[in-house]
Amino acid sequence: MSLDIDQIVDRRRLRRKLTFWRVFAVAVLVVALGAGGYAAFGRASLDTAPHVARIVIGGLIRNDRDRVEMIERIAKSNASAVILSIDSPGGTVTGSEQLYNALRRLAEKKPTVAVVEGMAASGAYIAAMGSDHIVARRNAIVGSVGVIFQFPNVTELLKSVGITVEDIKSSPLKASPNMYEPTSPEARAAINSLVLDSYAWFKGLVSERRKLSDAKLAAVTDGRVFTGHQGLELQLVDELGDERTARQWLAREKGVPERLRTRTWSTRSVGDEFGWLSAGTRHVLEGLGLAGLGRVMSQVAEGALERAQLDGLLALWHPQSGF
Repeated sequence: MSLDIDQIVDRRRLRRKLTFWRVFAVAVLVVALGAGGYAAFGRASLDTAPHVARIVIGGLIRNDRDRVEMIERIAKSNASAVILSIDSPGGTVTGSEQLYNALRRLAEKKPTVAVVEGMAASGAYIAAMGSDHIVARRNAIVGSVGVIFQFPNVTELLKSVGITVEDIKSSPLKASPNMYEPTSPEARAAINSLVLDSYAWFKGLVSERRKLSDAKLAAVTDGRVFTGHQGLELQLVDELGDERTARQWLAREKGVPERLRTRTWSTRSVGDEFGWLSAGTRHVLEGLGLAGLGRVMSQVAEGALERAQLDGLLALWHPQSGF
C-alpha cells in the first residue's frame, strides 16, 4: 500500500514539473513572438514616422548595390531630410559615380546636407557634392580632385630569379599594362587617356556643383587636399561645423524642425565578408596577451582586404595605402 502511495506522489511531482516547463516554454514562445512583432512594428513605425535620415559613408567606396537600394528606400520613406556623415578617403571612380548619382536622385526628393566628419577626399568628395550643402569640421580633409591608375611591374624581379612569362595576344595593347613586361609607350598612352578622361569628368563635376571661377577651379583640381578651413575659402565647402550645424541649416533653409529625431539607416558594410579573418587575428593575439598588437593587426588586415577589392581607376587619397 505504501508503495502505491509513493508512486502516486512521484507521479504528481512529475506532473507538476512537466506542467511548469510547459507553461515556461509557452511563455518564452509568447515573449519571443511578441518581441518579433514589436520589432517589426517598430521598424515599420521608423519608416513611416517623420525623421532626419543619416547615411554613413566610411571606408573605401566601391560599387554597392545594397547601398543604392537603401538610398532609394529613404527617398520613398517619410524622412524629412537627409544627412550624409562622411569619413572616407574615396575609392573606385565607378563606385563614387554610382553613389553620387544615387545621392543626386535622393536630393531631388529630400533636402540633403553632407557633414565631413574626418575626411571627404577624392571619391568621397564626389559623394559630398551629391548633397545640397557641405559642412566640414575645421580640420577635416577635403579635396584630392584627381584620378590615379597604378599597377605593379615585377619585370626586374622575374629577371633576378630567372623566370619569363610569355603570352600570345591578338593585338599589342591587349591586357596592357602587363606586370610581367616593361610598359610600352603605346600602353602608357592608352592608360593615360583613361585617366585624363575620368579626370575631366571629375573636374567638370566640381566646376558644375561648386560654381567656381576658372582660377579657383585650377587651384583645387591639382590633386592636393585641403583642410575644411582652407576649403571654405576655396568654395569646396559651404560652412564649418558638425552635424548640429547641418541641422541648423536644414531648419533655417529647408524648414526641417530641429526637434525631429535622427535615424541612422544602414546596410551591409564593405568588407563584412572578411570580418571573421580580422576578428580571428585580433582574438588570437589578445589571447597571448598582445591586445594592442591584436587591434593593430586587425586594422591592417581590414584595410588590406578592402584595398585588395579595388581595381581599375581610383579616386582615392591615402598616402600610406600603396595606391
